[in-house]
Amino acid sequence: MTDCLIVGGGLIGMLTAWELQTAGMKVTLVEQNNIGRESSWAGGGIISPLYPWRYDASITALAAWSQSHYPCLADTLAEEGGIDPEYTRNGLLILQPDDTGDAIGWSARFKQSLEVIEQRGVSDCEPKLQTTAPKAVWMPEVAQIRNPRLARSLHRAIARKIEIHQQTEVMELVIDKDRLLGIKTNKGIFKADRTVICAGAWTGGLLRELATPPVIEPVLGQMIIFRSSPGEIARIVLHNDRYVIPRRDGRVLVGSTLEHRGFNKRTTEQAKRELRHFALNHFPTLANAEIEHHWAGLRPGSPHGIPYIGAVPEIPGLYINAGHFRNGVVLGPASSRLLADIVLERPPILPSSPYALSAIRQSRPPAFFLFS
Repeated sequence: MTDCLIVGGGLIGMLTAWELQTAGMKVTLVEQNNIGRESSWAGGGIISPLYPWRYDASITALAAWSQSHYPCLADTLAEEGGIDPEYTRNGLLILQPDDTGDAIGWSARFKQSLEVIEQRGVSDCEPKLQTTAPKAVWMPEVAQIRNPRLARSLHRAIARKIEIHQQTEVMELVIDKDRLLGIKTNKGIFKADRTVICAGAWTGGLLRELATPPVIEPVLGQMIIFRSSPGEIARIVLHNDRYVIPRRDGRVLVGSTLEHRGFNKRTTEQAKRELRHFALNHFPTLANAEIEHHWAGLRPGSPHGIPYIGAVPEIPGLYINAGHFRNGVVLGPASSRLLADIVLERPPILPSSPYALSAIRQSRPPAFFLFS
């Protein structure tokens, strides 16, 4: 019998498995579809929350820990997984935010590199950008990573060390006398003393019978990617809650919508047109570039975007690491280390109380989370 079951094979589930296995546990991971192909594959890979000063301090704490550890993680995965995740620090340029005072205050409080620049400085920062924005916030230390490459490399790295079952759907938890014994799946029962639910947008359904279930709902995000030339665009650009992300090979990712349509992942021509219009308004140089792909993923929306990390008090042996909303990439390394600390009962990297299942959260994310 395995020491710990991980339910969910996205970035959060794989990183959690990585942390627990590294600590000496025998780990089994089950994924209802294919490893890393849901939200982890679909996002932009910005290693920062968008408008980070608008989030709770608990999000900043997780993000800062991850940001400091990402360079080492990327190097380790490139070696152990054989695929370079392409960690790239090219900065985040945020056009015309209306709360620059809050941004400056946040940067001073948390010692984050940030400056407000005027229009001429915006042009100097990103010469190909077309904008009349009179000012912008420039965060030079923000990096990005390519989600699909990160997921594939992490999968390869952990596959040598843990047992993985894909196409394995969890039907229900196996509980006896209020203690979790394992999980019942379409491929049989898996038993373990500990189980961690890292099922992203599907987590709420799995834990719906709890007295206080986590509030996690699917939030659809549509994105497009252009095939352009390397170096054509240098910076990550964010404006009115949408972003442009240049990759090393010249591809340019543009996103994203936030739509509440349940588990419907169908893309729409309207969203494609809107995203292309946004991209060309800011970078006319993309007018002749081919849209190579248009796709969608389901983000695990949670109140105020604060993930649930920790034990489920009413069921000994059950844990949760889910609800990262749009920030699974930037919060993943920290939340997975913190969850491992809790499971292994060792000193935590951060105070865990803000992420507990019982922690007070707003009933819905603020409005600016819903339209970016």
